[in-house]
Amino acid sequence: MVPRIIAPRSYGNRVASFVSTQTFQPARSFASVVGSSPITESGRKHKIVVVGGGSAGLTISNQLLRTGQFASEDIALVDPAEWHHYQPGWTLVGGGLKQKSDLRRKLPEMVDPKVRFYNNQVQGFAPEDNTVSLSTGDRITYEHLIVCPGIKVDFNSIKGLSEAVSDPHAPVSSIYSYDTCDKASRNIADLKDGQALFTHPAGPVKCAGAPQKIMWLALDSWKRSGLYNPDSRATSPIKIDFATAMPVMFGVPKYSSRLEELRVQRGVEALFQHDLVGIEGNTAVLNRTDGGGTVKKHFDMLHATPKMGPHAFIKESALANEAGFVDVDDGTLQHKKFSNVWSCGDASSLPTSKTAAAITAQAPILINNMLSKMQGGALPATYDGYTSCPLLTEYGKVMLAEFKYGAQPKETFGRFVDQGTPSRAFYHLKKDFFPWVYFNSMVKGTWAGPKGWKR
Repeated sequence: MVPRIIAPRSYGNRVASFVSTQTFQPARSFASVVGSSPITESGRKHKIVVVGGGSAGLTISNQLLRTGQFASEDIALVDPAEWHHYQPGWTLVGGGLKQKSDLRRKLPEMVDPKVRFYNNQVQGFAPEDNTVSLSTGDRITYEHLIVCPGIKVDFNSIKGLSEAVSDPHAPVSSIYSYDTCDKASRNIADLKDGQALFTHPAGPVKCAGAPQKIMWLALDSWKRSGLYNPDSRATSPIKIDFATAMPVMFGVPKYSSRLEELRVQRGVEALFQHDLVGIEGNTAVLNRTDGGGTVKKHFDMLHATPKMGPHAFIKESALANEAGFVDVDDGTLQHKKFSNVWSCGDASSLPTSKTAAAITAQAPILINNMLSKMQGGALPATYDGYTSCPLLTEYGKVMLAEFKYGAQPKETFGRFVDQGTPSRAFYHLKKDFFPWVYFNSMVKGTWAGPKGWKR
């Protein structure tokens, strides 16, 4: 049986309140200050300053504490957010499998009492002076700096998107925001016939498989309800298109070929190298990334993925590379210019997919190298680019994509099963185990992904 699509409760009230802000902010926005606390002179100096209280920042802070090498307030964490979100779960919310309120916690309550928490916005960096300036005008100093504030999800990057997702009557949604992820489930349930369009943008994307995960769940729901016929697009009440700026379904050849097979078998029309740049009523405006100009596509339901990029306070700093990400070595995670600066996660320049799973491999590498550097040693650990994307292909099945640099598979269970084949066991990892282990272990510093629990 298909899980019931959960219609959002009191969505209009939330939208009305949200529209007044005139813009969407990512789950952890560095553009506002929430409940900032006063900074005393004695609290401004720290051995380590961690910028970002998301998956990377909390995991690293707690793994550092567990080494036993740091006293109270040796480590500081800076983040202006009120809430910490398990963002990989928003696909599950869009598919009617989870309530979004179950996938967030108050950020101040998640920071260990031994860590000095600055609930403030970062204004800028002065790496030559080992200081971070805050929006309050205060500055904090460090011996080592770890920069992991995530990536900016920009709903204003696509003309008309912010207005469309905030309109409760518009058939446009996105799982890339806490405020809108449950609207996706309602839109899926409301569509009875017509054209459904799902998009994947050009540029870096947080969890690059998510734009099609929600499509596969919607397809399966409509198919089981008798609204989608994969064998006859002409007679199917609902027709599905997938518009992606990429020339393929996925960036790793093994999994891309399997997903292409599923696409063809299930009758989904692919618009490869088509990048959504605007929404005009029920018309999507798409740029051809192959130089083919602009095309327009009618839709009766649209799931849009916003464009994403580095936060301005990173992009405009001395820490950034040309693309605006923190410029670190691909293997050691040490900054290429400032030897006491480190980065991992979505904000880093690491050429791998931006997922929470990547943090489980990156955090220990960064910590081992930084601690060795602090003691005058060499950098002993090397990151191989490991990341993972559990690709929901229908209700009850997941293709567990795990890979490293060079788009090469690096599979945990590859000796026993073909991870390119969707599996029910992997589905329960995605739906049940990963959300549980995330809040109960990973962000507390005791989970190392495929390597299991850390002591």
